[in-house]
Amino acid sequence: MQQQHITIAQRFCGPPQSGNGGYVAGLLAKAKGGPCQVTLHAPPPLDRALQLVSSADDLQLKDGDTLLATAKAYALDTSVPPAPDLQSALTAQTGFEGFQQHGLPGCFVCGTLRQPEDGLRIYAGPTDASANQVAAVWQPDMTLDDGKGMVASEFLWAALDCPGFFAVKRQSGTALLGRFAARLLVPVEIGETLIVSGWAIGHEGRKHHAGTALYRQDGTPVAHAEATWISLKQG
Repeated sequence: MQQQHITIAQRFCGPPQSGNGGYVAGLLAKAKGGPCQVTLHAPPPLDRALQLVSSADDLQLKDGDTLLATAKAYALDTSVPPAPDLQSALTAQTGFEGFQQHGLPGCFVCGTLRQPEDGLRIYAGPTDASANQVAAVWQPDMTLDDGKGMVASEFLWAALDCPGFFAVKRQSGTALLGRFAARLLVPVEIGETLIVSGWAIGHEGRKHHAGTALYRQDGTPVAHAEATWISLKQG
């Protein structure tokens, strides 16, 4: 086994004291260096060194003896629907329910308290009355640069995270990201205007399956993902 360390900065939180799930999954995918699915086992703490432990079968993120996440090789093969057009996405995001009440207003991806060049500020709202599909528009800023004028891969994973939750929220209620896999198709330039979409795939008890995608304005997909969200037990 090989071991290295990573630290998740406070900026990249989901809940106030732990890392955003999509961002953390993206860090593991980058470290693994190939297509993978990430399972989140426990909230990853912020601002302290965590261990990345790799073996022939998987890559584990640990905090001492606590297993936080596991990345395993995975070939993502999911159907991606056509992109909403730009105007539809702009209209949809005005209906983002987090503007009225947000459980995690400090979230790096969808938090309404985050300022430009701090959070991603992706506010995916319903495209129709069913709320089974949501959409928004996103323009990645210079703080997300990989050093070559492109968006670093972990931020694309992050952008694909929260819209999936809002696509299943009507059925899931409060839920946590359980598993996440993304496929990055082409590099994305800093400052490029992207259409973001999320849609419900299906529901199995407390498990809720969602798809998400990023598109260019002409509808060309640049990345997509699938996620399993787990409803919190009531009472």
